[in-house]
Amino acid sequence: MTTPAPLEWQPVILGLLGGLGLFLYGLGQMSEALQAVAGKRAERVLARLTTNRFAGVATGTIATVVLDSSSTTIILVIGLVTAGLLSFPRALPIVLGANVGTTFSSLIVALNVTEYAPLALLAGVLMRAIAKGERWKRYGSVLLALGLVFFGLELIGQATTPLQDHPPFLRLLERLEHPSLAILAGAGATAVIQSSSAMMGIVITFALQGVCTLSVGVGLMMGAELGTCLDTLVASVGRSRAALRTGVFQIMFNVANVLLWMAFTDQLAALATRLADDVPKQLAYAHIIFNVSGVLVALPFTNLLARALERMVPEPGGSRLRGAVPAAT
Repeated sequence: MTTPAPLEWQPVILGLLGGLGLFLYGLGQMSEALQAVAGKRAERVLARLTTNRFAGVATGTIATVVLDSSSTTIILVIGLVTAGLLSFPRALPIVLGANVGTTFSSLIVALNVTEYAPLALLAGVLMRAIAKGERWKRYGSVLLALGLVFFGLELIGQATTPLQDHPPFLRLLERLEHPSLAILAGAGATAVIQSSSAMMGIVITFALQGVCTLSVGVGLMMGAELGTCLDTLVASVGRSRAALRTGVFQIMFNVANVLLWMAFTDQLAALATRLADDVPKQLAYAHIIFNVSGVLVALPFTNLLARALERMVPEPGGSRLRGAVPAAT
């Protein structure tokens, strides 16, 4: 029986870190470019299209897909609430919608679009160099950042390919078949890199390379939702009471959703297998089901939760935040 050749860790680690760096940088640049394209219109849309709960969820979903960042959507919402342009109860459905919108990036990664990275990079560079209007230059920046995201995922995939046949790594994956361990691992990794989108990108890329099973991926996905709570908490502490309430609501939603699904990870995986044949798409659909189901459960209680949070996090001196519009209907 032949002994497998030892794994060369240096190219794996360098490729993984380099790809992750490009991926995170691309995400940040794309978010900034999309915000520049949207301008103040995004704030006006968020403030106007929230006539009821469902409109709020739809607005949050679309805004997050367009801005490619649930954090950016939530920050915009916090600003509108603080300015009195949006009541806190009406802000909560938008936050829920942001959780739905963030699953869109998982679906894009699962489609294995990394081969289009050179095309996106080239188109972005040409648009920035040739376009005369500032708006078209911003579109070029979006494409350039998207190309960096795709290229980063490609580097991660190439770097992790040798792990398919590495026994210690395969044994680690076997241990992560236990949902609790996978959730803890996903939460820890997401807290370190401070991006649930990046974590899901890595997990689905691992699945594309055949080094991550569906059950492990579902646990890591749930952990990523927990790990992103740290980023939300850091962004909320020290800001207005509206910001703190919004951050607490997001944390409560993520924790409750994970607790709700923790005992049903096998059922979630089984449902995802009915929607797709390959593991990457199954993970993307599991992510969508996970967040959409949580939103459907929480949505009827947003007004109740808003009142509870206003009591938990009161205004200084006991005054209540005054919004321009009443509770969501």
